[in-house]
Amino acid sequence: MFRYHRLCVGLFGCLMLAAHASRLYAVEAAIQCRAYDQQRDFGIELEGDQRRYAPDRAADILHIRLDVTPNFTDRSVAGTTRIEFQPIAEPLTELKLDAIKLTIGTVTSDYGIQEVVNDDQHVTLRFERPVPVGEKAYVEIQHAAHPTRGLYFRTPAMGYPAEDIQVWTQGESHEARFWFPCFDYPNERSTTEVICHVPAAMTVLSNGRKIGETAEDGDMKRVHWIQEKPHVNYLICLVAGNFHQLTGQHGDTPLGFYAPPSLAEHAETAFSDTQRIMAFFESEIGVPFPWPKYDQAAVHDFIAGGMENTTLTVLTERTIRSRASENVNPSFPLDAHEMAHQWFGDYVTCKDWGHLWLNEGFATYYTHLYTGHRDGPDAMLYGLFQDAENRILPNSRDKRGIVYRDYKNPQEQFDYRSYPKGSWVLHMLRSQLGADAYRACIRDYLMQHALGNVVSDDLRQIIEKHSGKSFDRFFDQWVYHGGAPELKIKYDWQAKEGLAKLTVEQTHEVNDDILLFQIPAQVRFVVDGQAIEKDFEINQRKAEYFFALPGQPQTVRFDPHLSVLAKVAFDKPEAMYRFDLDQHDDMLGRILAVRDLAKQSTAENIERLQRVLREDAFYGVRIEASKALRKMDTPESLAALAAARQQEDARVREQVVGDLVGHYRTNSTDQVAEILSSEQNPEIQATALRSLGKLQGAASKTLLQEYLSRPSFRNVLAEAALDAMESQHRPAYRKPLLKWLESQTESLQTSTIRKALTTLAALSRDVKSKEAERKIIAQYLQDPRPPVQNAAARALGTLGDPAALPLLRSVRSSTQDNGLERAVDDAIRRINETRPLAPQEVVELRRELQTLRDEQKKLSDELKTLREQNAAAQETDKAAEK
Repeated sequence: MFRYHRLCVGLFGCLMLAAHASRLYAVEAAIQCRAYDQQRDFGIELEGDQRRYAPDRAADILHIRLDVTPNFTDRSVAGTTRIEFQPIAEPLTELKLDAIKLTIGTVTSDYGIQEVVNDDQHVTLRFERPVPVGEKAYVEIQHAAHPTRGLYFRTPAMGYPAEDIQVWTQGESHEARFWFPCFDYPNERSTTEVICHVPAAMTVLSNGRKIGETAEDGDMKRVHWIQEKPHVNYLICLVAGNFHQLTGQHGDTPLGFYAPPSLAEHAETAFSDTQRIMAFFESEIGVPFPWPKYDQAAVHDFIAGGMENTTLTVLTERTIRSRASENVNPSFPLDAHEMAHQWFGDYVTCKDWGHLWLNEGFATYYTHLYTGHRDGPDAMLYGLFQDAENRILPNSRDKRGIVYRDYKNPQEQFDYRSYPKGSWVLHMLRSQLGADAYRACIRDYLMQHALGNVVSDDLRQIIEKHSGKSFDRFFDQWVYHGGAPELKIKYDWQAKEGLAKLTVEQTHEVNDDILLFQIPAQVRFVVDGQAIEKDFEINQRKAEYFFALPGQPQTVRFDPHLSVLAKVAFDKPEAMYRFDLDQHDDMLGRILAVRDLAKQSTAENIERLQRVLREDAFYGVRIEASKALRKMDTPESLAALAAARQQEDARVREQVVGDLVGHYRTNSTDQVAEILSSEQNPEIQATALRSLGKLQGAASKTLLQEYLSRPSFRNVLAEAALDAMESQHRPAYRKPLLKWLESQTESLQTSTIRKALTTLAALSRDVKSKEAERKIIAQYLQDPRPPVQNAAARALGTLGDPAALPLLRSVRSSTQDNGLERAVDDAIRRINETRPLAPQEVVELRRELQTLRDEQKKLSDELKTLREQNAAAQETDKAAEK
C-alpha cells in the first residue's frame, strides 16, 4: 500500500512566478550515434551551465526484470519492473529513478513503501525502514506509458506495410526512462531480464539468451530473455513484431538476422559479412566474442544508422540494399561498426558521455581495420585519409577536446570528435606502438576492465604499462585539448653536403585550447630506386631537419604511412610528384600526385590522368583522377572523363558520372538522359539525376518529372529528382509536385515524404500565394509518424507563411512529443523573423510571447499530470479499502 505525493498548490504559485524569470527546459530522449538530419529533433536539454559528470550512485543496481505488454493499437506499453539493489555507502531511505511521464501503479518492496513521488521526470520511492548498507533489496513497480521516446511502434495505422508491424526500443543516450523506471546513466551496470507478451505469430528478441516461450490465452505468447552478464541500462533492448529470419554461426556463437518481410528478398546481402567480421575481430582484438549470441534486426525508420545493444544490434532498414547498387554504399561498414561495439561500448563502457570516444572511436577504427582485412591495407588507409580530409581537418581549429564536459545535450558529443577523430587517435597509437604491442595493450585494456566502466586515463595507463613510455603529452594534446596541427613543410637539397633539408612549421594558432604539438614523424626518400625512411620529431613552432643521403632523392614523402593527423602543405618539386605517380606501392603518394597534376590543364597532364583513371590498381586513386579531370574543367578533360565512363567498379563509375555531368554544358541534359537510359545501377542513376539541379531547360524539367514517378527501390530515383528540383528552385515544379504528393501519399516511405515536404516548401518560399502548399504540408502535422510530423513543421517554417502560425501554435500546445515541440518552435521562430516589415521590437515581443506560451504549456502539463495522479491515487485507495 502506498500514497502518491500530492504537490501543494503553493508550488504552482511559485512556478508561475518563476516562469517569467527563467526558461523551463523540456526533457527529451537522446538518440545515439550515426549522425543524420533527424538528430536535431532529439536530445536531452540539461539545465544549468555546469560541466557534466557521471552522477552519484547511492545504490548498486544488481538486476532489472522487465515484464511488459506492448499494445500495437494505441501504441502504449504497460507492465512491471523489478529492480534488485543494495546500498553502497549509507543506509538507503529512498530510491530515486528516472521516469519520464510514466503512469505509476502499485509499488512494493521487501522494505515496505511509505511514499511514492512521481514528478514526471523521476519516481522517488521512500521506504518504510532504511535499507542497510550491503543488504540486498528489491522494488517492484507497475507502470504504463504512451512513450514519445525510447520505445517506438511501426504499424499499418502509421503508414507502414501491414506485414512489417514492429515495436523496438532505443536507449542511448537517455531514452529508456521513457518506457520503464530505471537509473538511466552509463556508470551503472546490472544483469537484466525481459519478458514480453505479444500475439503468437510475432518474433520477440532481447539481450542475452532466450530461456522460454509459452502460449497464453487469446492467441498470445510469453517470451522470456535473460542477460546474465551485467551491462549498462541504455543497452537494454526489446524488438518484437513480424520479421523474416536468416541464421548463421561463428564457432559456438549463433548469428541471427531479422528483416522486415517486405524487404526479405534483399536481406541476405546486407548481412553477408557478419561471420567474417566476428572472426576477424576475435583474432585482431584477442578476446573472444563476449556474449552468448549475436542478433541483428533491421527496423523501419530507425532513428540512426544502428545501435549496439548487448547481443542485439538494431539497424536502419536502409542498410538493406538492392543488389543492383553493387558496391556503392555497402552495408558491411555499419555491420562492422556495430559489432565492434560489442567489445568497445558493451563489454567495456564509457563512464560518462565526456569519454564517449572510448565507445565510438574504437568502433570507427575497428571498422577501418576490418576494411583493411577485407579489401587490403590501401582500403583502410584511404578510409582514414577521407575521414581526416572530409571530417576532422575542416574542424582543425575547433577548440573542444575529444573529452569535453561543457555540453548542454549529450547528443553534442556524438560528432566528429568521438567518431573519426577518436579513431585517428587509436590509429596514431597503433602507429607509434607497432601493431603487436598495440594489440597487447587493447587486450589487456579489455580484460582488466571487462564488464566495467572506463575513462580515457584507463587506456593511457595500460599503454604506459606495456610500453614503458609516458603518454601524458599525447593524451593531453589529442584527447583533452582541441584542434589538429597545421604543418607547412619545405624541401631543399644541399648537394655539396649531401643533405636533404626539411623546414617544418606549425602554423596553427597556439592557445590554451589548442597546443603546440609533439609529433613523431617519418619521411621517406627514394634514391636510385631505393626507399630510405627516417624518423624525426616535430616539437617546435618552426625547425629545420637535415638528413644525410647517398644521393639526390628522386622523391620525398612526408608521413608515407599516414600515421600523423595533420593538415599538411608540402612544397616540393613538380618532378617528384610525377615520380610518385608511378610508385605502385604508394597509394597515398599517387593520390597527392594526381592532385598536383590537376593544377595545370596541359594535354600531357590530361593524358596522364586519363591513364590513371583507366589503369590504376586502386579504386580510390581512380576516384581522385576523376575529380582532378573535373577540376580542370576543359573540353579535353571532360572528353577524357566521358571516355572513361565504363568503369567496372561502381564506386568509380558513380564518381565519373557525377564529375562528367557536374558542370553545365550545352549538351549536359542529353548526356544525363543517355546515362539514365544506359546505366542499370540506381545509385548512379540518382547521381546523374541530382546533376540536373544545375540545368534549367525544358528537357531537364521533363526528365525530373518523369523520374519523380519512376518506381525504384526505396524511391531512390524520386528522392534524387526532388533534390534536383530543390536545387533548381523553379516555382514551376510546385503544381506537378503537389499533384504527385497527393496521388502518392499512401505508397511513399517516410524519407521520401520528408524530402518532398522540404522541397515543396523551398520551391514555394518566395511566391505570393502559398495556400495550396501550406494546406498539404499542414496535413502531415497529423501524420502518425513523428519524423514526418517534424518534417512538416520545419517545412512550414521554410515556407514562411504567417497563416500557418495558428496551426503551429495549436500543435505546440497539444503535443507531448519534445522533438515535435522543438521543430514547431523552430518553425514559428523562422516565420516570425521573416515576416515582411516587422520591426525588430515586434520580433522581440513575439519571441517573449512564445516563451510565455511555452511556460504556460509546461505548467498546464504539470497540472494535468497531478490531476491524473490524484485520480489514480483515489482509485487505488478505493480498491484497497474494498
